[in-house]
Amino acid sequence: MRQVHFVAFLQAQNCTTIPAAWRHPDARTDSYSPDYYQHIARVLEEGKFDVGFFDDRLAMPDMYRGDHAHTVENGIRCVKLDATTCLMTMAAASKHLGLGATYSTTYYDPFHVARVFQTIDLMTKGRAAWNCVTSVNDNEARNMGRGDSAMEHDLRYDRADEFMEIVLGHWDSWDDDAIVVDKENNLYAHPDKVRRIDYKGEFLSSRGPFTVPRSAQGHPVVMQAGMSGRGQKFAARWGELLFVAYRDIAVGRKMYKSQKDATAALGRNPDHMKICSLFYPMVAATRAEAEDRKAAYDKLPNDIDQLSLLSEALNFDFATKGMDEPFSDEEIAGINGMQSMRDRVIQAGYKNPTVRDFMRVTGRGLLHEAWVGSPTDIADMIEEWWSGPEPACDGFVVGPTHQPGCFEDFVRLVVPELQKRGIYRKDYSGPTLRDHLGLQRPDIGALRNAAAE
Repeated sequence: MRQVHFVAFLQAQNCTTIPAAWRHPDARTDSYSPDYYQHIARVLEEGKFDVGFFDDRLAMPDMYRGDHAHTVENGIRCVKLDATTCLMTMAAASKHLGLGATYSTTYYDPFHVARVFQTIDLMTKGRAAWNCVTSVNDNEARNMGRGDSAMEHDLRYDRADEFMEIVLGHWDSWDDDAIVVDKENNLYAHPDKVRRIDYKGEFLSSRGPFTVPRSAQGHPVVMQAGMSGRGQKFAARWGELLFVAYRDIAVGRKMYKSQKDATAALGRNPDHMKICSLFYPMVAATRAEAEDRKAAYDKLPNDIDQLSLLSEALNFDFATKGMDEPFSDEEIAGINGMQSMRDRVIQAGYKNPTVRDFMRVTGRGLLHEAWVGSPTDIADMIEEWWSGPEPACDGFVVGPTHQPGCFEDFVRLVVPELQKRGIYRKDYSGPTLRDHLGLQRPDIGALRNAAAE
């Protein structure tokens, strides 16, 4: 029976994706302590979440005014820890919860990424996921010693295709029965069941042999979050768990079908891809109480939150423009950041948008279009998006307004309502993340070979 899937949207930083989150009166302030992440892991596992995964950036958002002072002063994602380390603290406090982290294909080496995440998969007994991103921010390039600007958008994805060939090639290097540990005959593993990949592409190369054997779920689940046209093609080729942000249910239904069709056109089974759409719940025992909470929350942000994160996402210093000064055609065309965000503003009817237009349409840095209501209200919206002959998603990425309280409220109030309706699990169906998601354990070469056809 089809079930709703839930992905917790985590940050190894001082706030959630919303900078104002740390200002919430109930937000914990020890976001750099192991207790903080372990508590969240226990809450998510109590709620039978499929996976908690960490988004990541490799820089503070300091594009605005070319300085980090406003970032630190306003707490705008200024503390950023290594996501995989935080993930392992959560692994120690859980037994079933899937655990994922973001590692950039632009700034890490593929052999290293393959080894880190396959090791995590072994250490968690098959609960790991890797969120592969291409990275968009110029300041990340500066921090990682790669010049003053990010690589051009489509070129990043061309390079990322080669990156995936290498990572998956290494993950497929060991047969499941390679290791025998026959002490009597001095045979640790069959040499003909461990292979080099000897890959050489236009951008990247890697020899092997790989040094980490297969895990309980074969290899980590591949997560992907590309929303641009090129990003969707990349996701169709490689993604197993997709993180999307559909702005309404009509768009969601259209884009969901389009993504599944694109996946099938590449020879992959679209049922082997789960698409989860982002939403931010604001739930309370009654709708009136939830609306009061939302009204109080809306007092927490300030304009700097938005301007800073818009500058970071679009690689353009918004401090150089007046609030009502239009962007020129050249400025719009030159944006080399999150193109899907730029395109959304243009598609809203603003050919030459102003700073204020960007702020209004994107809601960047704000609790924008939150789902506000009682447990029944939230469950109704979840079921509407997920169900029917034309669903908009297979599940949801739950974005927290603050931590850990938002997840605690969701697990306490919404999860029982969904379980009562029979559309959400009451217990985990198996030990691995693929078990939770209903994804098959991949045969050697399955994803790589399907993507090549």
